[in-house]
Amino acid sequence: MGPERFERYLKAFEEEAPVSIRLNPRYSTHYTLNSQPSPVPWCPAGFYLPTRPQFTFDPLLHAGCYYVQEASSMFLDEVLRQHLPHQPVIFLDMCAAPGGKSTLIRSAISDDSILVSNEPMRKRAQILSENIEKWGYPNCYVTNNYPKDFRKAGLMFDAILCDVPCSGEGMFRKDEATISEWSLQNVERCSQLQREIVAEAWQCLLPGGLLVYSTCTFNIKENEENLRWILHEFNAEVLSVDIMSEWGITGSLLPGFDVPIYRFIPGITRGEGLFMAVMRKGGQSPKQEGSRYAAITKKLERMNPIVPLSLRNGTESETSANLDYPTAISYLRGEAIVLPPDVPRGLITVSFMGQPLGLVKNIGSRANNLYPKEWRIKSTHIPPYPNIIKETFQ
Repeated sequence: MGPERFERYLKAFEEEAPVSIRLNPRYSTHYTLNSQPSPVPWCPAGFYLPTRPQFTFDPLLHAGCYYVQEASSMFLDEVLRQHLPHQPVIFLDMCAAPGGKSTLIRSAISDDSILVSNEPMRKRAQILSENIEKWGYPNCYVTNNYPKDFRKAGLMFDAILCDVPCSGEGMFRKDEATISEWSLQNVERCSQLQREIVAEAWQCLLPGGLLVYSTCTFNIKENEENLRWILHEFNAEVLSVDIMSEWGITGSLLPGFDVPIYRFIPGITRGEGLFMAVMRKGGQSPKQEGSRYAAITKKLERMNPIVPLSLRNGTESETSANLDYPTAISYLRGEAIVLPPDVPRGLITVSFMGQPLGLVKNIGSRANNLYPKEWRIKSTHIPPYPNIIKETFQ
């Protein structure tokens, strides 16, 4: 980083990490934020909050009305707005858990596009599935595969995000455990794994397609040196992103390698560590045909798809009941609840502030809880309502 940047970075450890959320565009016209947030400049749906509320106890988070996401990661929104291929598109998020960037992508592309969110680790893939399901958009597939499986299946994509596993230096301020886990050997292992992932992804990218490479680490071995390797090995063109100087984004730190890259350093930018580069694959982008979308859907059904958990409980009910805050928390814990006497018996969708949370089976004296066990709040504590959203939904 050089002495000046490094000194500013170290001072950032004396400050609280910023708190930020990204609103779901499907609902943002129906509410405003209760606090005095400041916008994340590179993402219109992103906002910094003045303090960190207890997000777990906000039913609207569980309803998918917003996502708690680190602000630097939202830079992907700026990238896609400037460089997204012609829509509709078929988009692969190769290493997607827990789902922050996938939900951002899904909001950025058209409803008739297809998003494939992949995570090789099964437990993390289940968390990814939950977040994708709650975000509430169509044409989403969650898969549990290794990058080579997509190449072997012959799947081709218009755009791919490789947010690759890394040594996690950008998490040092947020998570002290990442400091003790860091080693030069791990940096080397991550660098090689990152190249393997990109090499597989590149074979799945259509000519003219977009590849976004990102890490949450600082060192040039996993960042600039890997990008230089990509440019040497593949027919790739690095694309620039129009940015504002006041955002405090740092460029290349590798001497003699002056290409457009975007590094976020705590203390210089308002967020945590991120490295991002954008590339276009050489060649002419093929004509978009509806048959290609039908074909990829059939192939995805054989790619270890994760079945959305809510579908195990049947379809949504046409009848709904709105819950108050304590009852909504009881429901999210998986407890049986009691609905007003005028609510009919049978399958009922329960909501909070008009936003669906899930299903119950109302038998009169109580309503049996059908909220997926994997999603339930574990804590028995009921704090005051976080009050992040200012207005009720219409």
